Amino acid sequence: MSKFEIREMRPDEEDAWAQMRADLFRITFAEAKEDTAAFMAGDHLTLKIVFVGVVDGEVAAFLEISERTYADGCYDGPVAYMEGWFVGEKARGMGVGQALVDAAITWAKSKNYPHLASDAELSNLDGHKAHEAVGFEEVDRVVQYRMALK
Repeated sequence: MSKFEIREMRPDEEDAWAQMRADLFRITFAEAKEDTAAFMAGDHLTLKIVFVGVVDGEVAAFLEISERTYADGCYDGPVAYMEGWFVGEKARGMGVGQALVDAAITWAKSKNYPHLASDAELSNLDGHKAHEAVGFEEVDRVVQYRMALK
């Protein structure tokens, strides 16, 4: 079984993070790189920290935390929020996802956040199971609507 390391992301790992972020959010690498570059430059408005899971010397997972003033079910804030949590194929089934969340919990507690919150798309059943497996409790379900005006 491979060993893994969980730690704060290093600057030279930005491209690996951007690629996983693109995969997670189903966006282009260039779009993902806009956010990662802003974070790396210290210009991102909400992202606070990015943890990575390194397996056999390769970045294979990440968890990014932002600060939100509010999250459903969290009535005192601000709230530490898992904006992105991704575990690549190479890192699955090893405990990397749990270890990333544990790092996020430790970090959020050290910053005195009252809650760690997250979300998963309604159709992402694997994401729901993963959240529940690491200790999250579901607080709400919502269907969002829009109306185009132009």
